[in-house]
Amino acid sequence: MKNKKYFPLFVDISEKKTVIVGAGKIALRRAKTLLDFCSDITVIAPEAEAEFARLEKEGRLRLLKKEYCREDILDADLVLAATDDPKVNSDIYSACKCLGILVNVCSDRTKCDFYFPGIAASGTVVAGVTASGEDHAGARRVREAVQRLLDELQAKEEKNETE
Repeated sequence: MKNKKYFPLFVDISEKKTVIVGAGKIALRRAKTLLDFCSDITVIAPEAEAEFARLEKEGRLRLLKKEYCREDILDADLVLAATDDPKVNSDIYSACKCLGILVNVCSDRTKCDFYFPGIAASGTVVAGVTASGEDHAGARRVREAVQRLLDELQAKEEKNETE
């Protein structure tokens, strides 16, 4: 299906096991997005951005400084392949497909069961914005506009509560 659109499915992943293989800038951005939604995040990489160590120290995720092996994802519900090695990312993708695990390969949108939306949130309201992997800048502009709107509504509600 050419120009397919992705259905915005909101799913409770609060107790799902998420594994991120790779610990660079993209992996960090994805992990930080997931932290508000998921309590069981494991990051696997021999080297990691410094902020991963801080997040581990705070108890927000687990960091395993090691090379990836297939056993690392056997009991995962969601896997993100975010290494700089296309062979490793491809192996992760293949293993996840065989195991029925939802997977996102950051470097290859054709190997993604899902895309990461731009998140705008305020209180219990969460909005996700995607351009189906096509127009990242456009999706970012829309996400920023939605966030401004949510912030304005939150400020109005807080003002009304104090009056």
